[in-house]
Amino acid sequence: MNLKKELEKYNSFDEQEERDKKYFLKAIDTFDNILTRDSEFAHFTASAFVVNPTRTKMLVVYHNIFDGWIYPGGHADGEENLLSVALREVEEETAQKAKVIDPNIFSIQALPTKGHVKRGKYVSAHTHLDFVYFLEADDTKELKYREEESKGVKWIPLEQATDDTMVDFIRPIHKKLIKKMNQIIK
Repeated sequence: MNLKKELEKYNSFDEQEERDKKYFLKAIDTFDNILTRDSEFAHFTASAFVVNPTRTKMLVVYHNIFDGWIYPGGHADGEENLLSVALREVEEETAQKAKVIDPNIFSIQALPTKGHVKRGKYVSAHTHLDFVYFLEADDTKELKYREEESKGVKWIPLEQATDDTMVDFIRPIHKKLIKKMNQIIK
């Protein structure tokens, strides 16, 4: 699996990423179907930290299941090229054509997903093994969202990325992404 090699080369940003990297690698070795939702305990997702060209805003969607604002993303559904998944999810969830700032993994984290009903079927609680990619989009273009997944999409100033309207477990992740971006552009 090329994704395993890419993950092995990934330089963790902090202790959370280092521990999650070991968790991801163990999941790859444990589950045959880690790229699909058939892996009931944990499976790969791809997300995007999308910023505007001036790096002052980020794109967020109001996620129905998480009941709050979060960066766009979705399930790998069998595809190993997670950058491609992240780009597709941004376009599907926001109607934005994003540009890749860096094709490498930007961040990783294990995200809890509570039990919920999806398309009339109950899905048990599980973990999203989330790969985040660093993208850019034009914040003057019209935004659109998919009502079956979201209640909205918007650009927010980076200062709002950790406020109470964000999904609770994503606030420290947003903070980390912004810190990492700021270290890169200095």
